[in-house]
Parts: sequence; structure tokens; C-alpha cells
Amino acid sequence: MLPEPDKFRKHPHLNKIFGTLLHDPNLLHLNRRSVSGAFFIGLFVAFMPIPPQMLLAAALAIYFRTNLPLSVGLVWVSNPVTIPPLSWFCYKVGAMILGTKIQNIQFEFTFDWITNELLMIWEPFLLGCFLVGTASSLLGGFGVSLIWRINVGRQWHLRKMLRNKKLLK
Repeated sequence: MLPEPDKFRKHPHLNKIFGTLLHDPNLLHLNRRSVSGAFFIGLFVAFMPIPPQMLLAAALAIYFRTNLPLSVGLVWVSNPVTIPPLSWFCYKVGAMILGTKIQNIQFEFTFDWITNELLMIWEPFLLGCFLVGTASSLLGGFGVSLIWRINVGRQWHLRKMLRNKKLLK
């Protein structure tokens, strides 16, 4: 399901922008560093209220040499179904940190809403997006890294137990 590495590396537009950064094998491999880095990037960008989230996640994944498909896929944590509750939560977190009164606002992603309502709450909303994005990316990235390490430790322990069992026979 992943693109062919050579096709990916030889893409003219991507190659022009990113050059030799596309030759890193971590962009398409699953290892602890590339996967945990993808969680850092994907979850952070998912909470940024900008239209080209997938492009930003892809660029950051290439630059930081993390798993590209996973970074882009994790951006879909914020999708058309989850955007309203996530936006409301981010706004409440930002308002709580800034100590401002929470206004009863109906989130709608229309031009009229952005020009009227968002201009009144942009500071707590953006602060909340940054803080929630940072917290979720740290929890996701460190959590995946920890789970990966625990799983590898268990595998080593099982191998050791099997080796010792074979030696005792």
C-alpha cells in the first residue's frame, strides 16, 4: 500500500523541493524513531487550524526524517466530524489559560463565521490549539516510543527464556 521508494524519490516536484532528503529510508520504514517522530508531527499538526495540514505534516516528516505516510495520516485526527468538538476544547483550554470568559459560540467553518466570531476569540483559540497540539504530540510520541521499547524488551526476554529452556533440555 506504500508508494514504491524509487518512484517516490524520483518525483520531479518533490525532488526539486526536498532534494536528497527524500532518499532517507525512514520516510517509508516502520521503526521506533520514525514512528514516534511521525506521532509527534502528525498529532501536533492535526491541532493547527490551517488548511494545508497534510502538506505541512508531509514537509515536516521529510525534513525531520520520520515516517511520511503515518505523519500525514495522523493529521486526520482532526476531520470534518471531530473538528467542532476539538475546536471547542482548544478554545476552552486557551480561555482558561488566559483567564478570559468563555463565550457561547457555535463553531462553523464559513467565511462569515471567521470574519465575525473567530476575530473575537482568536487569541484563546490559537493558544489552546498550540497547547493541546503540543500536549497530544508529546503524549503520542513518547507513548509510542515507550510502548515500542516495552514490546522489544518483552521480545528479548521471551527469546532469552526460550534459549535457556533449550539449554536445560
